[in-house]
Order: sequence, then structure tokens, then C-alpha cells
Amino acid sequence: MAGSATGGDNRTQATDTLIMPDHAIPAPLLADRLRTHAGELLRLAAPVIVSRAGLVVMMAVDTAIVGRYSAQELAYYGLAHLPANLLVTTGVGLMMGVVAVTAHALGAGQDAECGRIWRRAIPYALLLGILFALASLAGESFFRLTGQSADLAAGGGQVMAVLGYGMPGMMLYVATGFFLEGLKRPIPGMVAMILGNLLNALLAWMLVWGHGGFPALGAVGSAWATTAVRWGMGLGLVFYAWHMSDHARWAVRDPVRDWWSGSRKQRHLGYAAGVSLGVESGAFATLGLFAGMISPLALGAYTVGLNLTALPFMAAVGLASATAVRVGVAYGRRDPLDMALAGWTGLGVTSLILAGVGVLYRWMPEPLAAIYSADPQLIAAVAPLIAFTAWVLVADGGQVVMANALRGRGDAWVPTALHFISYAVVMIPVSALLAFGLERGARGLFEGILIASVVSVTILSLRFALLSRPRPAKAGGH
Repeated sequence: MAGSATGGDNRTQATDTLIMPDHAIPAPLLADRLRTHAGELLRLAAPVIVSRAGLVVMMAVDTAIVGRYSAQELAYYGLAHLPANLLVTTGVGLMMGVVAVTAHALGAGQDAECGRIWRRAIPYALLLGILFALASLAGESFFRLTGQSADLAAGGGQVMAVLGYGMPGMMLYVATGFFLEGLKRPIPGMVAMILGNLLNALLAWMLVWGHGGFPALGAVGSAWATTAVRWGMGLGLVFYAWHMSDHARWAVRDPVRDWWSGSRKQRHLGYAAGVSLGVESGAFATLGLFAGMISPLALGAYTVGLNLTALPFMAAVGLASATAVRVGVAYGRRDPLDMALAGWTGLGVTSLILAGVGVLYRWMPEPLAAIYSADPQLIAAVAPLIAFTAWVLVADGGQVVMANALRGRGDAWVPTALHFISYAVVMIPVSALLAFGLERGARGLFEGILIASVVSVTILSLRFALLSRPRPAKAGGH
């Protein structure tokens, strides 16, 4: 799974090669510096974790509600979310330039430019949302082309079409949330996500099961709940930004006529993140299609297993963003030792946290599976996958941290290429071989994820080690 940096792709003030001056000596109290890095890392990561985790929590609640309603409806739900999540993830990456450019303008004291950045981002977000909505209407045809059964294709296509109606609202939320994060105001986005999750749980309960006088709609009901909440969060956050008490300072109400040409920089900053997230999310969606080709039960099990992997992964995403900021700051002031400490601290803290979650997954897979379904067959299929994901968590979380450490150092496109190698070139064929060639079913898909994640974290770590290695200064110079 891919994560995204929010503050390191455009740090061009430092040269590509970091030089350790002759007089530079590592700090004598290395433990103190590591504690400082860990503390700052956790402080910066906390709000990002809450905001990003909200997206996955919303999906987890829907998965549990739909799964307890019907295993067949869960298969429809899981199939529809494979391409739907790919579209959302790609959109998040494409909008990533908003937070970076807003932060740059804020740091430069260009307050009015911050508002103009947001105003340019809004039509771009709506354009992406409309394109994603149109693509969502082709869900049933796409599923048929990928070998799904007629029933699965029809059910999944219907759910995906409804999810598509909420894509413009989702992109409004992402664009405005990133704008506010760039202004160092992450709280409104967090509040919107918390309220959205509460409302989504209520609506999904009513629409899936048919409570409150509504008909029981199954998986389609959860899609309508998600769509309504996405529009509510998007419009609510736009309303907040428009009515901020200091809106005049940021010029958020000033019209802009160059929304396309003027947004070139923020769009280009998002391309690398968008491609990286899209490639990785697309690879996971492909594995979901493989699961659907095995059986509806395997697809349901894959959906639950992946969801439980995604929940702790959001902690890694938050830590990865904070790592990018810490690495970027050190890179900007040409401090190779601190840059290396920031990157490796991010990897170490993330690994410890996810290892703790992994112990929980290994210890109680059946109770966790029972949260998502009361179907004995589905629980029996899911529990071994949950236990196995304990091995996946550390490698998967580690690779997103190291990718963002590289981006914090200004290395944008190489991590994207390495993601492509790990997940498109390695994971897809290896998973297909394990699932079909060796007949390991859904477990083979997760074994492929583990192999790809280990490959990814290894090569990304090696590149970070290479780039963060200081080069001694030449005699007589710096």
C-alpha cells in the first residue's frame, strides 16, 4: 500500500550530494538525538494518522455491516471497492501538490497566494471527481472483462456506480483538507472525518439492513451512505474554508482565472505521488480480481484481510509523512547525519508499532474475523489470513516510510519506479503463481503481498542508505 509525503518533494535548495564538512562530528549524545527525533515524529504524525485512518475506518465499518448482513453482498462490496479505492487513492496522490505548495507559500509569507492555490485546486478537484464518476459507471463491463461471474459483475458494478456519484465530493474534501493542512490547520479536516464516520455508520446501518423505514439495500445501501457522507464532508470543509474568520488574509474569496495554467506547479508535484499510489493500489485491486476468480468466498475473505491490513497501515502513512518532513528539514540545512537519523528513526518507530499490532493479529484472528461476519464459512476462511497479515504489516509499513524518507530528501520519481517494480513486476505475477499455479488460493495472494513488501522495503532502504551517506569534503573546500 502506498502512502504520501506532504512536505519534501520540492526541496531544491540543497544539492543532490550531501557533503560532510571536515569538522562535522556526530553528536556525543546520540540517544538524546534519537529520542528527539522519535518525539517530533510522533507529534507530527498524530493529526495525519487520525485524518487518514478515518478513510479506512469508514470502509471497515461498512465492511463489517455488509459482511454481517450477507457474505454474498460482501463480495459485491469488496469487488466494487477494488477499482473505486484505486480511483480515490490516485486522486489523493494527484492532489498532494496542494499541501506542499500551500506550505511553501505560507513559509514565504505569501498569504494571499495560499488562497489562490486553494481556488485553483477546487476546479481541478471537481474535474478529477467527474472523470472518476464517469469511469465508475463502467464497473460491470470492466468486471466482466476481468473474468468475474455474471452475478458478481452485476452486483459489484451497481455498487461501484453509486460510489462514483460521491467522487466529486471526495475530491473536494481532499483538496480543501490539504489546503488547511498546508496552513497548519489539520483540526477541521479531522473533525469532518470524525463526524463523517459517525454519520456513515448510522446511514449504513439503516440502508444496508433496512432500519428506520428504509428498504434493505445490502451493499448498495452502504455505497449510498458513503456517497452522501463524502459530499457532506467535502461541502462542509469548503464552507469552513470560505467562512474562516481570517479568510481575507488568505484571499480565499478572490476569484482566479488561471486555475489550469496557474496550478501547473501543484499539479506536477502531485503526478509522482499519484502515479506511485495508483500503481500500488492498482496492483492490490488486481489481486482482488484474482480473489473473485477463485470464488465469492475468497473475495470476501480477501476484502476483510486487506481491510485489517489497511487499518494499522494508516499509522504507517502518518509516520511516513512526518518522516518526510523531518528528513526534508535536515536535507534543507545540509545535515546528512540528522537526515539519516530522521529516516531510520521513522522506520524503527513504525516497525515497533506495527509489530505490536501483528502480535495482536496472531493472537486473536478468530475474534477479529467475527467482527466482520457471522458466517462460519467466511470466518474460517478469513482467520488464517488475519494471522498471516501479522508478517505483512511490518514490511508493508516500512516500505511506505522509506519511500517518503526518499521523497523528503527530494528523490521523487525513483521511489515511484521502485514501487512499480515491487508491486506490478513482482507482486502480481508471484501472487498469481501462488494462488493459481500452486493452488494456494487467497492465502497465496497474501503471500505475494509479503514477498513484494519485503522486496520494496529492502530496495528503498538501500537507496536511502546510499543517498544519506555523507561524502567527505575535498581538501581546501566545502
